[in-house]
Amino acid sequence: MPRSLTRRLASIAEAADYVPCSPKTIRRRIATGALPAYRSGRLIRVDLNDVDAMLKPIPNGSAA
Repeated sequence: MPRSLTRRLASIAEAADYVPCSPKTIRRRIATGALPAYRSGRLIRVDLNDVDAMLKPIPNGSAA
């Protein structure tokens, strides 16, 4: 799937709702460098395109 050229910035809480997961999980991914984050003053934003790219499919285990 091609990546969108437009940034879709969201807060940590919005990104956690989008996935869905805990905001703490999003913060952990930022801390490890797995998810880039952007700071503007005190606000931290993540690009939802980067969140999409971070997700990996789980193999279903069926032999083709």
